[in-house]
Amino acid sequence: MLHNEHQALVIDPGDAKPVLAALKQSGLTLEAILVTHHHNDHIGGVSELRERTNAQVWGPVQETMPEPLQRVADGSIITALGLSFEVLHVPGHTAGHVAYFGMIPDETPVLFCGDTLFSGGCGRLFEGTPAQMLASLTRLAALPESTRVCCAHEYTLSNLRFSLAVEPNNAETMAYQQRAQALRQTHQPTLPSSIALEKRVNPFLRTHLPDVANAVQQRFAQAHDPVSVFAALRTWKDQF
Repeated sequence: MLHNEHQALVIDPGDAKPVLAALKQSGLTLEAILVTHHHNDHIGGVSELRERTNAQVWGPVQETMPEPLQRVADGSIITALGLSFEVLHVPGHTAGHVAYFGMIPDETPVLFCGDTLFSGGCGRLFEGTPAQMLASLTRLAALPESTRVCCAHEYTLSNLRFSLAVEPNNAETMAYQQRAQALRQTHQPTLPSSIALEKRVNPFLRTHLPDVANAVQQRFAQAHDPVSVFAALRTWKDQF
């Protein structure tokens, strides 16, 4: 949820109940709902929230969504809470997956990336190809390094265990794992992350680096170009 103390927007509400509770607790009116892709844990609460709040819903043009909603495509600009968000088509996890990138006055930029980019990882390739996901992640990695990465799941610790299997000598990853463990022990989220941090610790943004490529090639001899290295890394994670 993002709010200005009066109105709020929510991203990927898989369940309406916690959203309604948060709105009530903080005295907020729901103005907008942004949806990144069609999986039920991201859209399950959309219809109830729209019916109860009359919030405007935006979602990707290529995906099955709870109607009615405003469809968005790559390059679309939407306005909510007086802020502008650029829509980025980032296929891989699903075919029509989008992300929302916004500049907030006097704050660092924010990225709502659904299940494309996680802290320390990326989404499974349910519908897209390795080439698509690699291109999507490369696009996100090119955003300003100060960008806050607001992904949709708290998978950081499990992702970092895999990251250290790929790069066991990455001091940045080891330090981040310690910080993340301390946060989770007190029931605090590790998120948001940042583009700068992910470029230092996330192997899926580092497949162009020799250490990552060599680690992959030791397990998958056929991985010899950027796309096949990325595909093998994703397979390794799926089996990890």
